[in-house]
Amino acid sequence: FRGVSRDAFDGRGNYTLGLREQLIFPEIEYDKIDKIRGMEITIVTSAKTDEQAARLLEMLGMPFRKD
Repeated sequence: FRGVSRDAFDGRGNYTLGLREQLIFPEIEYDKIDKIRGMEITIVTSAKTDEQAARLLEMLGMPFRKD
């Protein structure tokens, strides 16, 4: 894991993270999965800009990729 992309902000201070499969969560039992499913998680902030939102998420521990 190299971190998440900084390119997923929407221009309004919100961040969307796409996951290709639910199996990244250790709580999910592989044997009980009938189909691989992806999902999107959107983090909505009160930031006015993407730069402010990125700084907020960094301070909260979001592991952004070092480009």
